[in-house]
Amino acid sequence: MRAAKEQLKPDATAVYVAAHQAPAAIEEAIEAEIPLIVAVAEHIPVHDLLRIHSILRTQSKSRLVGANAPGIISPIGRCRIGFQPLPTFSAGNVGIVAKSGTLSYETVASTTRAGVGQSLVIGMGGDVLAGTNFVDALKVFEHDEDTKGIIIVGEIGGRAEEEAAEWIKDYRRRTSNPKYLAPYTNIIDRADKDERPIMALIAGVQAAPGRVMGHAGAFVAPGEGNAKSKVRALEDAGVVMTNHPAKFGEGMRKLLGSVARSNLSSGAFAGQRRSMHTLRRRPRIQPQPSTLQPQNRSLYIKQSQAFDMLISYEIPISEKPGVPGEERLLAVSIDRSNRSPCIVASPPTTAKDPYIKARRFPFDYRAGVDDSLVPSIIEHLQLESSSPESFTRILHSLVNLFVSKEAFVLETGLVVIPSGDLAVSSARFGFDDAAFRSAQRQADVQALRNVQDEVPAEVEAEKEGIVFIKLKGEGNIGTLVNGAGLAMNTCDALTAYGGHCANFLDTGGKATSATVASSFRVILADPRVKTVFVNIFGGLTLCDMIADGILLAYEELGIKVPVVVRLRGTNEEVGQKMIAESGLPLHAFDDFEEAAAKVIALARGES
Repeated sequence: MRAAKEQLKPDATAVYVAAHQAPAAIEEAIEAEIPLIVAVAEHIPVHDLLRIHSILRTQSKSRLVGANAPGIISPIGRCRIGFQPLPTFSAGNVGIVAKSGTLSYETVASTTRAGVGQSLVIGMGGDVLAGTNFVDALKVFEHDEDTKGIIIVGEIGGRAEEEAAEWIKDYRRRTSNPKYLAPYTNIIDRADKDERPIMALIAGVQAAPGRVMGHAGAFVAPGEGNAKSKVRALEDAGVVMTNHPAKFGEGMRKLLGSVARSNLSSGAFAGQRRSMHTLRRRPRIQPQPSTLQPQNRSLYIKQSQAFDMLISYEIPISEKPGVPGEERLLAVSIDRSNRSPCIVASPPTTAKDPYIKARRFPFDYRAGVDDSLVPSIIEHLQLESSSPESFTRILHSLVNLFVSKEAFVLETGLVVIPSGDLAVSSARFGFDDAAFRSAQRQADVQALRNVQDEVPAEVEAEKEGIVFIKLKGEGNIGTLVNGAGLAMNTCDALTAYGGHCANFLDTGGKATSATVASSFRVILADPRVKTVFVNIFGGLTLCDMIADGILLAYEELGIKVPVVVRLRGTNEEVGQKMIAESGLPLHAFDDFEEAAAKVIALARGES
């Protein structure tokens, strides 16, 4: 890498290797001082990323985009690093930054159809630790002459959206144009304004509490806000919110007014040679059994197992459970804003929200917790009269456990026992299973998993490389979607329109015909399901391959419930034609709102 740097003097490098090889490749690029490093691999163990971000903080030469991101692309500059579907893009005026790949592709397609195009599209990625976040992207857009409007595509997990909202408030104060705070339907004639209109979407409003929704970072950690609080923060900053990415194009066209380019081509990259994954047509591929490595990305163990771990690290356990109002929260978790581990501490509270008084204390991953941080944590826990030596021992042992077992959260309740020392009265431990799945580490932790305690359908789906989460309640619409962000948004939007979803299902961004057929099998095992909604945006996934899977499912399963299919993106015309000519009772749409209205009506028993 260093030799290549000296000879070629590159501005950027792309890391395309698999998750178990990616950390070493990223570190090599940092060592060679490559200015821009784009990492696309998903399922990189979170502790490898913690180490990488610790290294990044010691230098100023390299920036990381990703991991688990489609990359970065400039349709105006006709340059890309990543694996974006080229025909979807067009040169234009809108800067887009997104956590979700599939939602970014649909956002791009929407702005292309509306004639406003894109200036720069940055994939932030859906991992727990993003190398480049929303604020980083907003700073770039602010000073980019080609960017006249901005779109943010966020989701649950972390505080990146709230931090973006704070930045936007400051940006509004600096540029001071109150008209931009109004709904876009009331805004006209902004061609001579410097302030850029901003739209946004947050996925995960209907996310299952405590679950990882497909993306490694799509979960709400202790003390973090949920999707609704993110929406409120952005609305308070004057951002125009929408509930589906297909609405971005028309909304931004109205916001931009005469700023938007009127002579955009339908694809800035139309003349570029396409690689296999971006071809308009491909030979029909016969369905093959899935060979994907199952990824769950989270493993929560029982409290009794957590206690056994604590004892092995010489952390005392209380003989009695904690009493509300007396138990203190002490956790080791991940601070996504600082891209580092942190201590989460809270004094006793009887509030409904146990994290309302919680405070984070970040520390460097490689250096560990410095003893100078301990007094501040003790003070916040209101432990002045208790043994500081006892607390310090527990703290360092807990951090040691966090690092050595590659946890993403170790949450404990602390109580003062009669001797005046501290002991743990409750524990909730979560581990990143990518350490085992991707890097073959932590087999002893993975062995603690008991699939008998899990939802059978979710376990079965995992074997096929499908992320399936059964949602509680009266849900009667089965959802089959490609991509975690789009899957979350599909549940959100259907619920907003009056529907009730039975499940979250992400086939993965590289779904095959066999994956789609397996997805139907899992969905239809739920007796609540009265209809199925297939919502596909073919970025890398090909719509004709999805259509193949749907036809295969009908052939194999004898589907009895009505199925609504929305296909957009790569090879959508071919896929829609296959559905239309199948002779099967399928309802095909390309507009999301029309498809949503139909599936909700069918779920209600209406024709």
